[in-house]
Amino acid sequence: MQHRILGSTGLSVSVVGIGTWQFGGEWGGPFSQATVDEIFDAGRACGINLIDTAECYGDHESERLIGQSVKRDRANWIIATKFGHKFNNNFERSEPRSVSDVVEQTDESLAALQTDYIDVQQYHSWGDTQFFDDDILAALNKMKEQGKIRHIGNSVGHNMNVKQIAASQPRGVEVIQLIYNRLDCGPDTMSLPICVAQNLGVLARVPLASGYLSGKYRPGHTFDANEVRGKWHDPIDRDNSLREVEKIAQTELPEGMDMATWALAWCLRNAAITSVIPGCKSGAQVRANAAASDVAV
Repeated sequence: MQHRILGSTGLSVSVVGIGTWQFGGEWGGPFSQATVDEIFDAGRACGINLIDTAECYGDHESERLIGQSVKRDRANWIIATKFGHKFNNNFERSEPRSVSDVVEQTDESLAALQTDYIDVQQYHSWGDTQFFDDDILAALNKMKEQGKIRHIGNSVGHNMNVKQIAASQPRGVEVIQLIYNRLDCGPDTMSLPICVAQNLGVLARVPLASGYLSGKYRPGHTFDANEVRGKWHDPIDRDNSLREVEKIAQTELPEGMDMATWALAWCLRNAAITSVIPGCKSGAQVRANAAASDVAV
């Protein structure tokens, strides 16, 4: 497993991490602790050390499952979580974003993760007015002084939010998380050059385009209405994306290579990307994702 330095944090992170939105139950049902343990055992064996989670993947449910799995070797993992949303019933979100909310959510994340520090605490898709709230930043810096968080990150809600990304250094943000994949490479032209200029670590979320780049789906595929892709993705856009994937498979995919492995490696060949954080539902998927490290040379 290759590792890269996460911007100015100095943290050495595996180029393939483990994304954990699915643990909250919105990608096909709940996860058992046994399944999550299997996933992290596979991650250990592959040399993965980066975990991305959030306060609203379930109501801290993803964090609780992670905490139980990694408490025995917590020091070996780099955990990035988020603040600013609250999971409600029916997969809805509210946005508690006052100073007291941010402190409370961080404390709840620490308890769920069974740890006394968070490596990267990230704004979670905040609007510009909220992101530039100096009182929130002061609260984050105080928690850094207290040792509750080590570094501040920003999981931007839109790839082209250059206003927030450009303000990262002045506001103490060292890590940017954005969507980046073969179907959505817009950050190449604007966002990523700003990240490079400021020495920001970059986490590429949705690197498999919500599974479309896994090679498992064809145009016309339908997803369960209670699952994220069935609820939030427009069927026409979905089919257009899957047709583009078919074209990529015919014209760009090397013969004999797994589509998902290639798609993750495609992201990592961009030196601006520190790590990809694909989701996974089994140890086998973790191992398949980790193989991208060998291809992205």
